[in-house]
Amino acid sequence: MLVWLDMLTPKQLLFVGEIGKRLEARGYEIFRTTRQYREVDDLLKVKDINAVVVGKHGGSTLEGKLAAGARRIEELAHIIGRLQPGLSFAFASPEAARTAFGLGIPHYTANDSPHAEAVAKLTIPFSDRLFSPFVIPRGVWVRLGARPSQIIQYNGLDPMAWLKSSAPNPSILDQLGLDNGRPIVVFRVEESFASYLLGRVQAQSVIVPIVNTLVESYGGSIQIVILPRYQEQLQAIRSTFHGSVQVPRTAIDGPNLLFFTSLFIGAGGTMTAEAALLGTPSISTYPGPPTLIEKYLVHEKLISRITDPQKILKKIGQILSNLSEERRLQRDRATALQARMEDPADAIANHIEKAFPP
Repeated sequence: MLVWLDMLTPKQLLFVGEIGKRLEARGYEIFRTTRQYREVDDLLKVKDINAVVVGKHGGSTLEGKLAAGARRIEELAHIIGRLQPGLSFAFASPEAARTAFGLGIPHYTANDSPHAEAVAKLTIPFSDRLFSPFVIPRGVWVRLGARPSQIIQYNGLDPMAWLKSSAPNPSILDQLGLDNGRPIVVFRVEESFASYLLGRVQAQSVIVPIVNTLVESYGGSIQIVILPRYQEQLQAIRSTFHGSVQVPRTAIDGPNLLFFTSLFIGAGGTMTAEAALLGTPSISTYPGPPTLIEKYLVHEKLISRITDPQKILKKIGQILSNLSEERRLQRDRATALQARMEDPADAIANHIEKAFPP
């Protein structure tokens, strides 16, 4: 049986990619698609994944997103219409959901981001099943268009799908010119182009003044890495810091870097959850209302949620001044939490195998 997998972002590439591996091991034939998007383009090479590139990211405007999505649906219709897979699976891909629905192909979706309401409303009503982490109440999805019988919850957070099979590789340190003998502080720039954050994110990233202060205060005693999402962010950050911090020009293996990271400051997304589950002391600076995943990780004492720059700096100082103990506590909490969770990729593959035998 042929299963079509669509992957739009780095997180989706990792998550859906793991589901594809599980299905291939069970005898399914897999056809993968993606879109042109800087980080995905790079990560496909890092992970050695073959996927057909269809369309591109729509940029920072609603008009651009709409036009790019419409063009991508048209292209996918021709490709998928010829292949006629038995099942379509994607993580909240509006184009995949609409294409599959239009062609009469059963479509399964996964989602852990109900705060991205537009995407949820454009995917859930067209899907036969919705897979979601247990921390998101079923009623949240019902309000976004799901039928109660459509929702299947798994006892885990999405990064568990790929973190369980990940192992640290110190080559990442050489790649970035880092020394494992000094603290490594990693920043992930906020998602400035997402439709649910348009108008909320400042023109200048909140991390810029924070990093400036850290460079002045700590000098070479710590190493700072900034991971941008878009080419525009990459250029702006490199021109701002002039080599005083590491800013990779291409996407890297994020989980591998997080294995060696002393402190992570992110915007509440996938890397924040990855860092938390790996036991890395983490701060979320997500500029919108706290997400359900954030709330859960805060409750489990795996992240701190702080949006005020001065308070972020104070928290960073506290963690760095007691780093060994902070890392020990976080790893103990993360290990205990992981032990209670199942692998989402296995849970989804098991359901697919029951409903659509290979």
